[in-house]
Amino acid sequence: MWVPAGVELTIAQRVVEAAARLPAHGGVTGWAALAWLNGRWFDGVGPRMSPRPVTLALGCRHTLRPSRGLAVSQELVPAGEIHRLRGLRITSALWSVAFEMRKAPDDEAAVMAFEMAAYDDLVSVAELAAYVHTDLWIRQGVGRIRELLPDLEENSWSPQESVMRRTWEAGGFPRPRANHPVFDAAGRLIGTPDLLDLDAGVYGLYDGGLHLAGDVRHRDITQDAAYRGLGLEGVVMMAGDRADRDPFLARVREAYARASRRPSDERRWLRGVPRWWTPTFTVEQRRALSSYDRARVLRYRSAS
Repeated sequence: MWVPAGVELTIAQRVVEAAARLPAHGGVTGWAALAWLNGRWFDGVGPRMSPRPVTLALGCRHTLRPSRGLAVSQELVPAGEIHRLRGLRITSALWSVAFEMRKAPDDEAAVMAFEMAAYDDLVSVAELAAYVHTDLWIRQGVGRIRELLPDLEENSWSPQESVMRRTWEAGGFPRPRANHPVFDAAGRLIGTPDLLDLDAGVYGLYDGGLHLAGDVRHRDITQDAAYRGLGLEGVVMMAGDRADRDPFLARVREAYARASRRPSDERRWLRGVPRWWTPTFTVEQRRALSSYDRARVLRYRSAS
């Protein structure tokens, strides 16, 4: 098969070209299947900005060999886990997420894969828990998924937030809430930090390259001042902290120390959400939204 030289090699194009090599059985799996299911965080780029290969799940009886941009899985996929979507055969969201988690280089990458699939409500923790105890119970690597189930979060908005939360908890601090809105005592929305320990009064923000200048930086500074005005203490994780987590954990420790010294009359945030707020913390809550409400109450996630 031939493709005109002028065709842009987008994620979708990469998936289509790989799927064109499928024999009469099997399907696209892993990150590529999740991307085809409109998982927006699955961009096919590795940790060093190198393209990840598209994996075809073919089972052990095949003649197709791995090549540049293409990987082959010899695992036998049950027929019920392969579906046709927009002309391509792909493995189900649950199989694809579990495949990514089982084959991930480490636990952090495995958690990230699930949480970015949950971002678009492709899978939930409950569905994955049931899946690993039935369809996947003897598959290689399923033990890792079982161990990670208690750590999974359904409301992370970016891969970096997953990293920051796991680092936070690894430092011995209480598990923070992911993207929990902050309200003042009158019930007015102040903002939504990436992480929040609502009881201690400590919040966390991740500053990537987009946060370093311009309107985004101005908004971040304004938001930070608003949080501090309520008596909250903040800590920021930067891209450089991923290589060495100790400086970030030291800042978290200092934030908790400052928060503990705050007198009660300076702690002016609401310990929950007001009645008018529509909760969207879980996959189940988001799936239950009407199309109108989904566009209305989830628009802030896309903007972030």
